[in-house]
Amino acid sequence: MSTHLPNKAKVLITGANGLLGQKLVQQLLALGTMQVIATGRGPCRLQEAGLVYRSLDIENEAEVRKVVLSMKPDILIHAAAMTHVDECELNQEACYRANVLATSYLIAAAEQLKAHFILVSTDFIFSGTDGQNPYVEEAHPDPVNYYGQTKLQAEQQLRQSSLKWAIARTVLVYGLAHDLSRSNIILWVKSSLEAGKQIQVVDDQVRTPTLAEDLAAGCILLAQKGATGVFNISGEELLTPYQIAMETADYFGLDKNLIVKTDSSRFTQPARRPMETGFIIQKAKRELGYRPKTFKEGIGILAKQLTLTRQ
Repeated sequence: MSTHLPNKAKVLITGANGLLGQKLVQQLLALGTMQVIATGRGPCRLQEAGLVYRSLDIENEAEVRKVVLSMKPDILIHAAAMTHVDECELNQEACYRANVLATSYLIAAAEQLKAHFILVSTDFIFSGTDGQNPYVEEAHPDPVNYYGQTKLQAEQQLRQSSLKWAIARTVLVYGLAHDLSRSNIILWVKSSLEAGKQIQVVDDQVRTPTLAEDLAAGCILLAQKGATGVFNISGEELLTPYQIAMETADYFGLDKNLIVKTDSSRFTQPARRPMETGFIIQKAKRELGYRPKTFKEGIGILAKQLTLTRQ
């Protein structure tokens, strides 16, 4: 594994306006060791001073080629994707364009530059019913929904490319981003309980929830170390959504009696969810020095950020 990076290596981020993208930009700028090129659909929603931002529709092949080849990144972190699982199931053409075609355009442009390509992927490439969980990097994928299928196709395209590549697979990312309306399980539990609402939370799915800051740090470690191959980049604790809700209520001192334990059979959703996923992250810890926060520490970071946004 090479640790040599060109002086002030250029890193291009797709999806920079999203939750992970924002964390990547913040951490990379704070490090100050790489030139950061942020790209996203539409205008820049990031607040960082002195940022190089390019509007980029990754589903437009000509635009991808033009922007990527003109910016000449040494490293490309592909964090953009259509990730809303039910929307992916209901709008499969849009999901295919966003997750498969767009990735192929980025790979083709990166191949011309011989860039290090880092793809963010997901535990949803697994069925969660095969008894392999928590999963290691070599586990056999078998997605149960269309979102998972498209992310697996994106992985396969990258593996078949001529690029130096790495895949960062992650699980149930949570965090707080500037100017983003989409909630996460912690904020949903907190706001529901504060409003005195009873909530039903499943206890038959298992995940290793991941703080967005940790996922960003893992992707940056892959870039810094010139790492290649597949890496599980997630939290370490196996938790059910019910356990996540209970821990959240505990942390904020909210009424746990409002949390009703249920199971997945009670919910009808367009897309099937894998039942038990979660990752073993020993490889990332050993080879990258990756150290995720505990779930409790993650809630604490989120709580601090919520306080700051209210000031």
